[in-house]
Amino acid sequence: MAQSVAELFVATLKSAGVTRVWGLPGDSLNAFTDALRRDGDLRWMHVRHEEAAAFAAAAEAEVTGELAVVAGSCGPGNLHFINGLFDAQRSRVPLLAIASHIPSAEIGSGYFQETHPQELFRECSVYTELVSDASQLPWVLEIAMRTAVERRGVAVVVVPGDVFFEDVPDRRASAPIVATAPRIIPGEEELQRAAVLLNGAKKVTILAGAGVAGAHAEVLALAERLQAPIVHAFRGKEHIEYDNPYDVGMTGLLGFASGYRAMESCDVLLMLGTDFPYRQFYPSKAKIIQVDIRGEQLGRRTPIDLGLVGGVHETAVALLPLVAEGRSSAHLDGSVRHYRKTRKELDGFADDDGKEPIHPQFVARLIDELADDDAIFTADVGTPVIWAARYLRMTERRRLIGSFTHGSMANAMPHALGAQGVDRSRQVIALSGDGGLSMLLGDLISIRQNDLPIKIVVFNNSSLNFVEVEMKAAGIVNYGTELENPNFADVAASIGITGIRVEKGADLRPALERALALPGAALIDVVVAREELSIPPSITAAQAKGFALYALRTVMSGRGGELLDLADTNVFRRIFR
Repeated sequence: MAQSVAELFVATLKSAGVTRVWGLPGDSLNAFTDALRRDGDLRWMHVRHEEAAAFAAAAEAEVTGELAVVAGSCGPGNLHFINGLFDAQRSRVPLLAIASHIPSAEIGSGYFQETHPQELFRECSVYTELVSDASQLPWVLEIAMRTAVERRGVAVVVVPGDVFFEDVPDRRASAPIVATAPRIIPGEEELQRAAVLLNGAKKVTILAGAGVAGAHAEVLALAERLQAPIVHAFRGKEHIEYDNPYDVGMTGLLGFASGYRAMESCDVLLMLGTDFPYRQFYPSKAKIIQVDIRGEQLGRRTPIDLGLVGGVHETAVALLPLVAEGRSSAHLDGSVRHYRKTRKELDGFADDDGKEPIHPQFVARLIDELADDDAIFTADVGTPVIWAARYLRMTERRRLIGSFTHGSMANAMPHALGAQGVDRSRQVIALSGDGGLSMLLGDLISIRQNDLPIKIVVFNNSSLNFVEVEMKAAGIVNYGTELENPNFADVAASIGITGIRVEKGADLRPALERALALPGAALIDVVVAREELSIPPSITAAQAKGFALYALRTVMSGRGGELLDLADTNVFRRIFR
C-alpha cells in the first residue's frame, strides 16, 4: 500500500523516538493531524497559541536532550512559532518545526494567508526547506531531523497542504535518526600551550557555561588541581553549582559581587563551554583561555590568548595531567570567603519582615526550600530570573530552564508545559512574572486541557518591573510600565486550575505547601514589592549618575512618593533587619 507524505512524517518521527507533537491544527495541516489520529501512537499536545507550542517543544528538548516537534498551519499559524523557535535555536536544542503551506498552485499569487516560511524561518534555524514535490521525501525530512540533532538547533520543513496527500516514492528505510556522541579533543600542542599558561599563573579562575553539562566531576577535578574558584554563567548554573566547594556564584547583570571579583582579580581566566555575552564583566588584565566545542565561538566575546576546540569533558580530562600540583590556595580561599559573605548578605534579604507587599526574594527562597530535589524550574525573563539565579539552589537532579539567551518575555509557563509533558510525575514549577504570564494567558487553558500538574508562582508587582529597573539606571522616570492585573488566582480557578492568592508573608508558606501537595495544577498569585531593587555586582559611574537623575526627575514630576516606597522597601529594611 502506498504511503502518503503525511504518513511518512508520522512513521519517521516514531522511528526517531518522538512521542509528542505540539501545535494547533488548521486546514493546510489537516492531512498530517489526520495521520496522527489514524496512527494513534504520537500524542497531539494541543495549545491555544503556536508560540506556546514552540516554547513547550524547546523545553521538552532541553529536558530530554532529544528531538522535539511542533506543527502549525499555513500563514499566521506557523508564523506564530517564530519567537519560540528563535529561543530554541539560541538555546541550542534539537527541534523540528513542520510548517504547512498554502496550496502549491497558489504560491506566488498573493493567495489567502500566503507567506514564505522557508525565508521567514531562515534566521532562526540550522536548516529550512520547502517540499514542493513528494519525490523530495524522505530525503528532506531526514536531512532536517539529522541536522537538528547533530547541530542542536531548529530545522524547519515547509509542506504545502496538498503535498501532504501525495504518495511518496518507495525507498528502503534508513537508520533511525538519533544523536551521535562524538568525542572532540584539542590537539596535543594546544593542550601543552594551555598548560604552560595555567602553570605560569598564580591566580586562575574558571568561568563555566552550559557546555559543562555532563562534566561536573571533571571540571571539579581541574579546579582542585588549579585551586581555582568556579564562576558560572546563568546557563551553567544547573550543571556546575551543586556539590561544588569551588563555587563562588554567578557573574553578569543577575550575578553576585563574589563572581565578578573572582574573575576580575585572576591572572588567567579559563572559559569552559560558555558564550557569556556581557563584555563589561570580563577581566580587564587577565590572560584568557577559551574551550568550546564550536570553533566559531572562540574569541567572539572578549580577546583571548588561546582557543581550544573540544568538549569540556574530554578537554578537562586531557588537560588535568598536564597541570602542575602544589599550587597556592590563597586565591581560591579568598574568593570562597568573599562568596560566603556575599551569600550571607543575599540570604539576609530573603526574609519576611512582616510588611506588605511581600519581598520577592522571600518567595524564591521558600520555593527553593519546599521544592523537590529533582524539580524542574522555569523562569520568566525579568525579575523572576534574578530571584531564580540568586535563590534557587541546584542539585544533581534539579533543572532550570529559561529564555536565557534569546531573552523573551512569557517563556516560563509554556516552557513548563513542555517540561511537564515529558513526565507528569515530576514536579515542575514556573516562576512567572505578571507581565509574562498575561502575554500568553490563554495557554493556562492548555495546562487544563492536557491535564498537566504544573505549579505556577506569579510574582505580581503590577508592573514591567525589570524595565523599571532599567529606566532607573538610565535616569528615566518610569512610564508605560504599569500593569492593571486581574486576580490571577480567580482567573485560574475559572478554568479549573486551583488558584491561591497571597498578600501577606505569613500566608506564603502554607499556600506553597498546599499547592505543591496537590495532584493537579495550581497557580499561586503572590503580591510582591514593586520597588524591590536588584543591584548588579558592579555598578558603573553611568548607572550611579542615571539613578540620581531618575530620583531628581521623579521628584520634579510630582511623584516623590515612589522614592519613599523605594526607600521603605530597600534601604530601611537593610539597615534595621
